Amino acid sequence: MKNNNLNLAERVLAPTPKWFKILRTVGIALASVGGIIIASPVALPVGLVSAAGYLVLGGSIISVVSQTAVKSEEVPEPSK
Repeated sequence: MKNNNLNLAERVLAPTPKWFKILRTVGIALASVGGIIIASPVALPVGLVSAAGYLVLGGSIISVVSQTAVKSEEVPEPSK
C-alpha cells in the first residue's frame, strides 16, 4: 500500500473517503453545538454545560481522526 509512508501534513491534504467526510461533518456539528451551549449568555445547569464540554471534545476528536483517513490506492481483489 503506497499510503503507509505519509507524514501528517501529506495525510491531511490527501483525498478523504466519502464515509469519513460524513463523519467529519458530524464531528464539526457536534463540536459547534457544544460550543454554542458553553458560550450561551444564559445561566444553564452545570450538567448541561458539562455535557456540552464532552460534545466539543468528542466532535473535535471525530473531526480530526476523520480528516486523517486516506483513500487507498490499492484495488481489492474480488472474493471467490
